[in-house]
Amino acid sequence: MKICCRFVFLWAVCLACQSLALSAAETVKPNIVVILVDDMGFSDLGCYGSEIPTPNLDALAAGGVRFTQFYNTARCCPTRAALLTGLYSHQTGVGHMVEDKNQPGYRGRLNDRCVTFAEVLKPAGYFTAMTGKWHVGQDHGVTPWSRGFDRSLNAAAGGFYFGDDPRAKLFLNGESLVSDDSRLPKNWYSTDLWTTFGLKFIDEAREAKQPFFLYLAHNAPHFPLQAPPDAIANFRGQYKAGWDALREQRHARQIELGLIDKSWQPAPRPAEVSAWKDVAPDEQDRFDHLMATYAACVHRMDRAIGDLVSGLKQRGVLDNTLILFMSDNGGNAESGPNGRTKGDPTKADSDWFCGESWAFLQNTPFRRYKHFNHEGGIATPLIAHWPKSIASRGELSSQPAHLIDIMATCVDVGGAKYPAEFKGQKIQPLEGRSLVPAFAGKPIQRDGLFWEHEGNAAVRVDDWKLVRLGRNGPWELYDLKTDRTEQHNLVAKNPDRAKELAAKWEAWAVRAQVKPVPGTAEKTAPK
Repeated sequence: MKICCRFVFLWAVCLACQSLALSAAETVKPNIVVILVDDMGFSDLGCYGSEIPTPNLDALAAGGVRFTQFYNTARCCPTRAALLTGLYSHQTGVGHMVEDKNQPGYRGRLNDRCVTFAEVLKPAGYFTAMTGKWHVGQDHGVTPWSRGFDRSLNAAAGGFYFGDDPRAKLFLNGESLVSDDSRLPKNWYSTDLWTTFGLKFIDEAREAKQPFFLYLAHNAPHFPLQAPPDAIANFRGQYKAGWDALREQRHARQIELGLIDKSWQPAPRPAEVSAWKDVAPDEQDRFDHLMATYAACVHRMDRAIGDLVSGLKQRGVLDNTLILFMSDNGGNAESGPNGRTKGDPTKADSDWFCGESWAFLQNTPFRRYKHFNHEGGIATPLIAHWPKSIASRGELSSQPAHLIDIMATCVDVGGAKYPAEFKGQKIQPLEGRSLVPAFAGKPIQRDGLFWEHEGNAAVRVDDWKLVRLGRNGPWELYDLKTDRTEQHNLVAKNPDRAKELAAKWEAWAVRAQVKPVPGTAEKTAPK
């Protein structure tokens, strides 16, 4: 009898231990990787309609969810500030770039009334790391290592690809490095370097037995466009079809993929951009070389993401890692319709810009570009991949969302607590919403989404969007359900709705520190 009781007791203990082990396994915190790329248009990935081969990102999309109505802030620094904090960029002090304009929304650096991903996730047990382009006020003393990141290899503001570039200044955990430091790979290319060190930091997290958060901020495909010779050669000749034909092809693929409604009229070629047939043959060859270089930058970025995914898989952590991929703004028209091709793009001293003509292709099927708040400036791909918890495979989400939502999503999946106070400072409440419901096809409730950059402004409530070009431009009103390409201005037909949205934008602009605007005497009353 005693033997029997002892056996029953031991059996019960084993069951309890097994139950505890299963419970612990079930509550293991997910790892999180947030990937931001720079100056990439809405249609530049294969899974968003491009002819550029991006098999690794396409595979993530096929195994997860693609968002068709995800938004950025239209510019580099404001996007990074909003992404890092879950606030609108002016609330963080980075309403423009990194110059201090002596107004609360325009100090050029993250202020003390916001917290970063790292500062929120560290108390929840996360090992926090970042690699890549920082660009939220390092020259003002705001650095990754001072804003919660345990490990970092970063550039203060990007602007280079090759290690022999004199602009290639790197910081490893706060230590300034020369580009040929023995801790760096020889003849490194920045797109690969960010992944190499991202995986190093992940290994440190695993040794510490902590879940990891990695913020990987690529500078690709931002100017100056640079890539190895063989990478560019792979695409030479493919762009002699020209932007007109290629835009039509991308548009057709987007319709086939279900990314856009076939009833939306694609934005027409701007007057500043020549018809391809009118471009002289020698210029067509130059433009082909230019876009081939851009395509090489995108393709190499995709390859680096493939290396990251392979690294996660080899370490056995891919299934419980949430990967979120997005771009900081739309395609870049800076340098005008002719672009810029100064020097050899396989060398560090070159200076190449795609310009407006190719940006017209990159933002298919939308209007305008980086800087602007029309869809071409603010629409970005978002790919969410998390095998353990995202049941959909290859699904599309038409849920309107914004990169302010990424912080709330990380807080949600990481079991973290967003603070009311941090280091003795009151912290502004989160503006974003968790995207976890959207991963399962459920709606997200919000009052609206808002934008402002360099006087360009917009507000979206449900399917209605009010947008203006410049601080003194007239408001335009669009029903994005029937006209997301913004071809039919409805402001004259719906003046009351336009007035209501303008008033909502004005109230937000005051609350979010868009106003006062440096160097202006702009009225705060709605027009």
